[in-house]
Amino acid sequence: MQAYARGLSALAAAAALIAAGPAMADIRIGFTGVLSGPQAALGQDQYDGLMLGIEQLGGSLGGQKAVVIRDDDQLKPDVGAQIVQKFIEKDKVDVIVGLGFSNVLMAELRRIKESGVVALSTNAGPAPIAGRMCLPNLFVLGWQNDSMSEAMGKYVKDQGYKRAYLMSSNYQAGKDKLAGFKRFYGAAPSDEIYTQLGQLDYSAEISRMQSAGPDALFVFYTGGVGVNFVRQLRQAGLMEKLPFFSESLIDSNTLTALKDQAVGAIYGTPWATTLDNPQNRKFVEAFKAKYGRLPSEYAVGGYDAAHLLDAAVGQLDGRLGDSKALAAAVKAAGAKFPSVRGAFRFNTNNMPVQNLYAYQVVKEGDGVNVKQLATVFTDHRDAYVADCPLK
Repeated sequence: MQAYARGLSALAAAAALIAAGPAMADIRIGFTGVLSGPQAALGQDQYDGLMLGIEQLGGSLGGQKAVVIRDDDQLKPDVGAQIVQKFIEKDKVDVIVGLGFSNVLMAELRRIKESGVVALSTNAGPAPIAGRMCLPNLFVLGWQNDSMSEAMGKYVKDQGYKRAYLMSSNYQAGKDKLAGFKRFYGAAPSDEIYTQLGQLDYSAEISRMQSAGPDALFVFYTGGVGVNFVRQLRQAGLMEKLPFFSESLIDSNTLTALKDQAVGAIYGTPWATTLDNPQNRKFVEAFKAKYGRLPSEYAVGGYDAAHLLDAAVGQLDGRLGDSKALAAAVKAAGAKFPSVRGAFRFNTNNMPVQNLYAYQVVKEGDGVNVKQLATVFTDHRDAYVADCPLK
């Protein structure tokens, strides 16, 4: 009789487990980006955006508790590669978010490919991974590197400037940016100058540029490097005289540092704090309330990553373990999750399809703000998708 009762108890327990379904494990996320040095604000904004999104979703993604492990790649490719290896082998993460600058991401690519782990780049979208080196498990939530420069190339051309002068840091993203500008500018630039990554003094380059006598200047410099460049350009008296165009230079962090020094600057972007849609208004207000500053376009990538993962994991009923299934869910969720940019989806190469705008820094009361000048591209696709073998 006791054996019979024990058998009934075992059957009841098994039935209860079947009814409850598989146990929900935590979703483990590894965040890596530059969190120290002159470019630290870029990585910090991505991380803060991610954590704000997770917080608003109740600490869970798709109903599954989110555990985030953070590490600093120091803007060093070898360090970034080591972090990704640790995330995969030791921390057993389900998703990697962030992935740093283009040169760092390229060093991390092999490990991402071999592991099959889902990876979301919230900043870099270098040309090789948009084309022949695209991966089914790597998604770019920020932008394909060329895209914002492509918007500026078209805008500068449409404004009638014939002798644009181009400058950028000498690394993968810098080369992609200037290539994008030239693709839509449609004319040979006055000159094309590459400077050392992380360089802070541009007096010699600015003097050389003045001697060339261009009718417009386009640059790609980010974070503290961009702040230094604009200050030196204004000290040379050129911000008032030479039409100044950029991408990834103007954001909430650099505007806080530059203030009136940036007035008049025009830049290309898929997003701005003033973009008018419900998700963006919610995001900007919450970010400012939590962190005491306005978000940047880098924070957008992190915040959108949280909401994308929430939608994707929800499709799997919170059950993880199959990286291919998660990657397919991320791809499908790309066109459905509530992006702060409004319309958004992934192309076949897992690069963003999104609108791109021209904005200008304007004086507003005692401070500065940004004003939309034009929608340069609608549902813009990158130039490399045909080279990607994914379908």
